[in-house]
Amino acid sequence: MTPRDWSFLFLLSLLWGGSFFFVGVAIQQLPPLTIVGLRAGLAALTLALILWLRAERWPFARGVLLPFFVMGLLNNLMPFSLLFWAQTMIPSGLASILNASTPIFSIIVAHFLLMDERMAANKAVGILFGFLGVIVLLGGDLLGGASIASLGILACLGAALSYGFASVYGRRFKAMQLTATQVAFGQLSATTLMMAPIVSIIDQPWKLPMPGTPVIVAILALAIVSTALAYVIFFRILASAGAVNVGLVTLLVPVSAILLGTFVLGEDLARRHYFGMLLISIGLLAIDGRVLDRVAAGRRAERGDGAAGQ
Repeated sequence: MTPRDWSFLFLLSLLWGGSFFFVGVAIQQLPPLTIVGLRAGLAALTLALILWLRAERWPFARGVLLPFFVMGLLNNLMPFSLLFWAQTMIPSGLASILNASTPIFSIIVAHFLLMDERMAANKAVGILFGFLGVIVLLGGDLLGGASIASLGILACLGAALSYGFASVYGRRFKAMQLTATQVAFGQLSATTLMMAPIVSIIDQPWKLPMPGTPVIVAILALAIVSTALAYVIFFRILASAGAVNVGLVTLLVPVSAILLGTFVLGEDLARRHYFGMLLISIGLLAIDGRVLDRVAAGRRAERGDGAAGQ
């Protein structure tokens, strides 16, 4: 990747890591489902403005409406709801670590649902390390009875699984001749429509007290910066550096989230949480494969030099 790609990658990790921080602020005064609805709705409005500035059409042809609703369910409604609910029980930094397991679930789902995405040896090793990391994060709580923290961890894993299904389902948009911004706008608009009746029935937000300025700012930043702007940057990296490179952001997001949670929200993670993050990171590096390829290439070069010396 070019230095420009790396700079965008670090910026994206900060924006997505910041989303856990912003939710950590907003969840103190607003219920999770209301935050999901506000995030999706405000982000959709922001992307609508971007489409208008770019003179791009709205992507609401008849054949794409159902895929937008399915993608909105798998990629936004379910994972957002589970992650935000989880953050009422566990620190934002821990939620971001668990969210980093998304590529692991994506590979498992793709293996069973896609003919051209079968399991490779490095992916199997990565999945093993990833699940070892999850076991460490659980810390044996489930063996002694499910605690509140364990329920939050399981909710984050459910969100990662939902993202895994979304990554597989989202492949169909490549054949629809839609830009990345159109796809993001379409799924977020569908999410907003689905969330409106849910939030109205369950949370009844008009009965909630007016949140304070920090919460309002956090909601705006979550929707505009960590969702709409992050989508634009994500797809920009995807176009210039490819899916494998942009996937490296999953290793960087927990770092940003942990730093913000620790120094701003005053959260504290246990040692096993960091060890679990290390195991998941090793798993993601194994899945990426480039580190293993370089090690293998170095060994082949050493053997070649040894043979030449003889």
